[in-house]
Amino acid sequence: MKGKIVFIFLLLTCIFTNAQDVSLVAKVSKNKLGLNQRLRIEFSINKQGGDNFTAPKFTNFKIVGGPSQSVSQSWINGKASFSQSYTYILEPKIKGELTIKPASILIGGKTIMSEPIKVIVLDAVAVPKDPNNPNYVAQQNIHLVAEISKSAPYVGEGIYVEYRLYVSENISVYDTGVTEAPKYNGFWNQEIKVNSYPVKMGKYNGEDYRYIVLQKALLIPTKTGKLTIDPMKMDIVIGVPTGRADFFGNVITRNIRREFASTKKVIRPKSLPLNGKPANFSGAVGDFNFDVALKNDILKANESAQLKVAVSGKGNLKLFELPEVTTPVELEKYQPERKESVNINAGGISGSISDVYTIVPQYKGKYKIPNLSFSYFNPKEKKYHTITSNDFYVDVLQGKELQPAIVENEVQKQNVIATGKNFRYIATKTSFNKIATTDFFKSNSYYLLLLLPLFAIPIVIFISKNNEKRNKDFAGNKQRKAERLAKKYLQEASKHLGKKEAFYEALERALHNYLKAKLGVETAEISKENITEILMDKQVEATTINQLIDVLKSSDFARYTPFTATQMKEELEKAKQVIIKLDKQF
Repeated sequence: MKGKIVFIFLLLTCIFTNAQDVSLVAKVSKNKLGLNQRLRIEFSINKQGGDNFTAPKFTNFKIVGGPSQSVSQSWINGKASFSQSYTYILEPKIKGELTIKPASILIGGKTIMSEPIKVIVLDAVAVPKDPNNPNYVAQQNIHLVAEISKSAPYVGEGIYVEYRLYVSENISVYDTGVTEAPKYNGFWNQEIKVNSYPVKMGKYNGEDYRYIVLQKALLIPTKTGKLTIDPMKMDIVIGVPTGRADFFGNVITRNIRREFASTKKVIRPKSLPLNGKPANFSGAVGDFNFDVALKNDILKANESAQLKVAVSGKGNLKLFELPEVTTPVELEKYQPERKESVNINAGGISGSISDVYTIVPQYKGKYKIPNLSFSYFNPKEKKYHTITSNDFYVDVLQGKELQPAIVENEVQKQNVIATGKNFRYIATKTSFNKIATTDFFKSNSYYLLLLLPLFAIPIVIFISKNNEKRNKDFAGNKQRKAERLAKKYLQEASKHLGKKEAFYEALERALHNYLKAKLGVETAEISKENITEILMDKQVEATTINQLIDVLKSSDFARYTPFTATQMKEELEKAKQVIIKLDKQF
């Protein structure tokens, strides 16, 4: 029984071995070397029983070692494998592109041949006296490389840089650390997160290496010319073979710490073409879609509608502005809310950005919102595209009527009406009567009028100087005017307590005029973000800023929600307290 099992095992081994495709493979340690360097070539056969191995004639090479033979046989998961190799150490005699011809071996009466291999021999390189010097070995077997996806992109076109660490199979890496990160001057850049570091196989200078991807970054050039990416630098702890073995034949390694740096990379961005460039082009580069949508086009006065302007696709989404919506004066437009849904990876930036406008009509009628146009440059097609939306119409069914403009100084023609008293006779005779007179000279009135200029002159001079000073104080006049308007509107708001729309309109106008007077901003610049930033620059307390923003928010949203008279009184008091606090801090 035992003999049968051994027989079956040997039979299966022969079957598996015969089932394999027989091949003779040639492999070199490096495909590119200096004239004074050496390479190792190994010929391996995957079937037992080979005989009469014939090495090629190593033309233009000198054999400095070998041949040495080794045999390997294994049985893994029920599968047998066999390998027999013949190894030579060669040294080139001349420079150039040299070819190592095929080797051959006879198996089962059939001659099996390897493939020819090309090797590039360059000028002699600097080699230390001791080829086993750990620093020299590390330099030859580890390479920190920066890979660029495109070296001549358009301005605004995204490219990526990938930093790889190549390590040969002859040495081991125990620890790494970045000592100097690369600098991307002239680029908008975003690091791409690398979650894991899987070991991959690849080639560097024609030789087989293991490598890992250390870092990735997306780069978008913002100008033309010669842009330089400075090197990345790393400290690496390496286990380097010393060329000696211990008592048991194990190779002795030595750990060294050495700094490596990637090469400097040069990018030369191209200018976008002027031919066909649209007038409204704002710097969008990529492949995009453009959409404008209006929510609720039938409204009542003081109801709100949402107008969304969106760009989606792939390109420099974070580096251009969306077209701005223009509305008639009868439609009140608020600052847009920016929304972004953007994904950044090695392929570039993709996703969408949008501006959402809140529009509130003031009067009854039908109003047109003009169309919008968006232009972008497609680097693959090398041309510009323009997308134009449709016109939108807002129909306001209920609200105050818009009064027609009154033309002043208009002269109306009237007919002349004749009466009996239009014309009278001219008198030709007169009669005079004597008038009683009193002596004004030396009277009390005379002396009073005589002394009056003496008292009036100083008063007139004082008043004129004050008026002159006030007239020259343009900023002060503007501030006083705005404060009067703010006071006026606060008084008007108090009159409209209980009338929600009128109250909050007056309250908002009062706050806007006060801010215009104190901060020197225009109405178009009044947004919560701008006001917050300006007040912080003026070192206004954060609590006061928050109170002001709360009042403004209440004025914005209270129009569309139920509010009681008590709440309106509280809002009015809050507005007064905010103005008092701001005045003190200013």
